[in-house]
Amino acid sequence: MFSTFRRGRLIRQRDNVQPAGARPAPAPPGRVSPGRGRLHRVLVRRRRFLAGVLVAAAAGITVQAMLPAEPAAVAAAAAARDLPAGHIITPGDLRMVRLPPKAVPPGALTGTGSAAGEQLAVPLRSGTVLSETLLVGDGLLAGSPEGTAALPLRPADPASARLLAPGVLIDVVAAADEGFDGAGPPVVLASGVPVLWVTGAGSGAGSWPGADAAAEEQLVVVAARAADAPELAVASASGGLYLIPSAR
Repeated sequence: MFSTFRRGRLIRQRDNVQPAGARPAPAPPGRVSPGRGRLHRVLVRRRRFLAGVLVAAAAGITVQAMLPAEPAAVAAAAAARDLPAGHIITPGDLRMVRLPPKAVPPGALTGTGSAAGEQLAVPLRSGTVLSETLLVGDGLLAGSPEGTAALPLRPADPASARLLAPGVLIDVVAAADEGFDGAGPPVVLASGVPVLWVTGAGSGAGSWPGADAAAEEQLVVVAARAADAPELAVASASGGLYLIPSAR
């Protein structure tokens, strides 16, 4: 009985042996291989998730295609290091940077050589884009009311002028002339006048007309309103002007 069972088993194994190089028998019709069946089940279970991923990807591609192209960067000159107020600029003080057009201020300098010899009206931090409003000159009047003039004043006390800085508002006061009854009260000629620049020894060459001739003289350049400029100019030539920081 045992030999008969063993003989039948060997016969079945012999019938199932395939010659070398032969392809495996195809699966019966209507049946799917185990690997494909698992993949099909995963796709069926995750079909909503996969559909959402495809929709999101399509929406992202559509939005990206509809966005306007980024504008080309603009070259501008910026401070290569911290620079003090009154510094005479050299090409080595600046470096070129490329920024989006909206990040470049109006009047920015587009070359390191164009600012050579100019004088800073304010201190600059490294990386600050240089514009004409930061230099001693007519650019400091940008945004001022029409008719505003850059007017140099000669203070009666030169030492007090060293306490002033660009942007400080001052009241210009003239000492009264002495008469037979003594000196009268001081006269306020103008109030809330912005200081543009303070000249004098050690301030370097300036860009204002006549700045070289007045290099050794302490002058305060202010943005004088059109109505105040004539009286201030005459009073400055006569002397006796006092510049008082204003609380406004």
